[in-house]
Amino acid sequence: MTLGVARVPVVIVGAGPTGVTAATLLAQYGIDSLVLDRWPDVYPQPRAVHLDDEIYRIVARLGIADEFAAISRPAHGLRLLDDTMRVLAEFRRDTARSANGFPQANMFDQPEFEVLLRNNLKRHPHATLRGDTEVTGITDQGDGRVRVAFTDRTDGREHVVETDYVLGCDGANSVVRAGIGSTMRDLKFQQRWLVADVATDADLDQWEGVHQVCDPERAGTYMRIGDTRYRWEFRLLPGETADDYASLTALKPLIAPWTAHAADDELELIRVTEYTFRAQIADMWRRGNVFLLGDAAHLTPPFIGQGMGAGLRDAVNLSWKLAAVLAGDLPQDVLDSYEQERKPHTRALIRLALNVGRSMTSGGKLGNLIRRVVVPRIHRIPGLSDKVVDSSTPALRRSALVHRSRRRGGLAGKLCPNPVLPDGRRLDETLGSGFALICAVPVGAEQRARLQQRGAAFHIAGADTDLADWLRRGHAAAAIVRPDRTVMRAGGQIDELCDAVPRFTLPGGQK
Repeated sequence: MTLGVARVPVVIVGAGPTGVTAATLLAQYGIDSLVLDRWPDVYPQPRAVHLDDEIYRIVARLGIADEFAAISRPAHGLRLLDDTMRVLAEFRRDTARSANGFPQANMFDQPEFEVLLRNNLKRHPHATLRGDTEVTGITDQGDGRVRVAFTDRTDGREHVVETDYVLGCDGANSVVRAGIGSTMRDLKFQQRWLVADVATDADLDQWEGVHQVCDPERAGTYMRIGDTRYRWEFRLLPGETADDYASLTALKPLIAPWTAHAADDELELIRVTEYTFRAQIADMWRRGNVFLLGDAAHLTPPFIGQGMGAGLRDAVNLSWKLAAVLAGDLPQDVLDSYEQERKPHTRALIRLALNVGRSMTSGGKLGNLIRRVVVPRIHRIPGLSDKVVDSSTPALRRSALVHRSRRRGGLAGKLCPNPVLPDGRRLDETLGSGFALICAVPVGAEQRARLQQRGAAFHIAGADTDLADWLRRGHAAAAIVRPDRTVMRAGGQIDELCDAVPRFTLPGGQK
């Protein structure tokens, strides 16, 4: 039985972190969405365990920074070990607040995080989440409308909803991706890894960062992801499966270097599973008014902890653009900038993950010898150590909403800082969720009126402040900051910049 056709501006397929983030951001702008997910509740098994300060900033934008802080642990950085567990190099990250306002590396349990995301979504009446549903069809009506058919798996009833836009956030086996004829392009990386989660109240007496064992035979990773929860990942040898390590007795030889201070009866094996780490990116992220986000568009090996973060970056990049187009503030063609901006950025992070993974695990005995000689000397290479611990990601490339100059060191495409201001609030809190102009020089009354007419905020960076220094280093007197905190354009002519600020008057914009 098929029920009547409902109508909603945005349908989101998939209620993982990417889909719920997109729905929350749209709801903050007053845009209604329907989120459909095949699971009745949060998927109980953890996958992602890390997010950086850029993603933490998005979490704060959702309104759950304090709640996330309560379930996460700032990590101290990365330690590279050889196959004898000797420390080859150590790269420390700041566990205090970074330029983005949050610790640079943060460990967490994904199901706990997803519960926070979903509970937060319930606070927004503009978003509706329906679990236990199966999307069965996506049909472009040819007039800017899309029909989505889905089955309620609790009673077998079929439903049809009409929408302006569909966001495919439905993971690696995406139904939406198949529906638009997009294909995953293989970036020539595939490895089988064992993933084991262990709980214990015992003190393992380990360094509070990520441990990466650089061994071509048995590469491994250790991470503390909670007060009592730990994660190990080991590359599986040919012929091995997760079933070979299904008990603590079988797993213990692998984790013994980290658990010497804990008796067997103090360790609880939560789960053991096998993952195939892949590097893939979809050839097409959009067809008409249907978009791909998250794992539906790209798969990143976990060596730099950017898999889930890439999906949240997709959501924060696209949501405000969709909201502005639906509100009539921006033209439809600005949506072309989503793939133009996000695809190269994602590809760059995938390549970085591949390079890191290969440098840690390839080369056999010769590779081990080279690592033992070269890695301990990385700190002596000028600038390289800083690059390893720097959590910032590449700038977005040029698009209709990123006006990059040819001058080296420009600000366009980069995130603006998020410093604490004299009133005790961070910059993000004062700018609202729309466009803003950050200036190191005064803004006249007529210029302020133009900004306010466009729905934009403005902030004057006081002399000798972090923001003033940021503008100075970027050779700019002012910068236009987009709703996702990316710099759209920077320069020295305030009048030109005021004229270049797009109109953005949604409810979640200027405060």
